[in-house]
Amino acid sequence: MTFETIYQAYWNKIYRLCMGFVNDHELARDLTQETFLTVWQKLSAFRNESAISTWIFRIASNHCLRQMENHKRAPRTNLPDELEDRSEPSNDHRIRLLYKCISELGEMDRIIISLELEDIRQAEIAEITGISESHVRVKIHRIREKLTKKFKQYE
Repeated sequence: MTFETIYQAYWNKIYRLCMGFVNDHELARDLTQETFLTVWQKLSAFRNESAISTWIFRIASNHCLRQMENHKRAPRTNLPDELEDRSEPSNDHRIRLLYKCISELGEMDRIIISLELEDIRQAEIAEITGISESHVRVKIHRIREKLTKKFKQYE
């Protein structure tokens, strides 16, 4: 797989993952670019011990976690007006609300639900996060319950 192919295939997914962490359009773009810079620099060292997507998502998650540590929890309110990759204008409010609710979760919950929303297999989420697959299933169930409650509070 060439870098260009990887970039095109994963840019939107990594951007949305970063948005779930930092809830800031510009910072999410920066973190996405940092992720792909790292991918570019280390692609030749990739050993195929896991799926390329697992490797890329782990790099992105690490960049996001480092960003949060460096800035002592970046503000996670006030979503930007423009979110990339919108499905329908009528869903814009719901998408923004979903990002707001996700941004209020703890760090690990944000990682897990952001990966789940990208249709990443639970086994791969377990590998990315370093927790067991059964624990991922439990966490996803609990996160969905939390998000449902939060969503209802805001609607």
